[in-house]
Amino acid sequence: MEIGVPKETKDQEFRVGLSPGSVRSLTEHGHSVVVETAAGSGAGFSDSDYVQAGATIVSRAKDAWNRDLVVKVKEPLVPEYDYLQKGQKLFTYLHLAADRRLTEHLLDSGVTAIAYETVELPDKRLPLLAPMSIIAGRLAVQFGSHFLERQQGGRGVLLGGIPGVMPGKVVILGGGVVGTEAARIAVGMGARVQILDISVDRLSYLESIFGSRVELLYSSTAQMESVVPDADLLIGAVLVLARRAPILVPRELVEQMRPGSVIVDVAVDQGGCIETVRPTSHSHPTYVDAGVVHCGVPNMPGAVPWTATQALNNSTLPYVLKLANYGMSALDKDPVLAKGLNVQNNHLIHPAVQEVFPDLMG
Repeated sequence: MEIGVPKETKDQEFRVGLSPGSVRSLTEHGHSVVVETAAGSGAGFSDSDYVQAGATIVSRAKDAWNRDLVVKVKEPLVPEYDYLQKGQKLFTYLHLAADRRLTEHLLDSGVTAIAYETVELPDKRLPLLAPMSIIAGRLAVQFGSHFLERQQGGRGVLLGGIPGVMPGKVVILGGGVVGTEAARIAVGMGARVQILDISVDRLSYLESIFGSRVELLYSSTAQMESVVPDADLLIGAVLVLARRAPILVPRELVEQMRPGSVIVDVAVDQGGCIETVRPTSHSHPTYVDAGVVHCGVPNMPGAVPWTATQALNNSTLPYVLKLANYGMSALDKDPVLAKGLNVQNNHLIHPAVQEVFPDLMG
């Protein structure tokens, strides 16, 4: 099969769909891989690395796109829409619930779109989302700590404090992979940490990890109103599979936070769980609303592309190999991969995306 790897076009997105190691695995299986020039340079992979792995380098994006299977990291942006074509298979993160325009174009194009984030194991774990969730959770605290600095518009709080001075308070909404990893870093910094979640079982599991180092709270409106106003760093870490994230923190609650506090909403690629959050970019990561510094970068792991590309490829390569080896029959052979199918033959396939856009069912 011919596999294309275009260079990512999202702002400062330096990850790449396939590493040279993954390319080598595919070429050893007899597949042809075409990589757009400099696609991996931001992650530390040169064109010569790809050539040595057996890839062909092309200078134009459309030459990488014009393949049976296209492997990316982020969803196609508007300038890339014209590259989509009927019968083509696209394997990448899509997050369609937050992007009606992309959903409509995928339907119109006739492309078969398989989303990393909805590939789902029988126990409900999301194996292709997990590695980026780990990175995003850890970066959320790293970013938040930076934006709390006075020179960045923050209130000048050191999360870990020092002897004689109280540490900063980190409130994390959601105790899944992102929330757990955010808490791990925040605890390591010495911050006071609270996690809110609606699953008592998950809170019990988190107690086995953190013990008394993290305050574990059942999420409710009253609890939210109690803990959010005095948070120095508020992290949104909510995930609802293939759906828009619910709004947990309304504007009026954000307005009660202290000036210079920071919000980092990792759920922004699914619409965000904090009402005042909107998507930002690595070039312009923050804005101030109601006196609070907001960060809504939807591709946070793109800040550490060397680590993130390899972590992602460790998880995606087995599925890419199945698609390359078996084509669409790979979905029949592997029900886990089949869960990733979002769009096929001009129809919405994934039930959760169907619920978000019932009028596009046709």
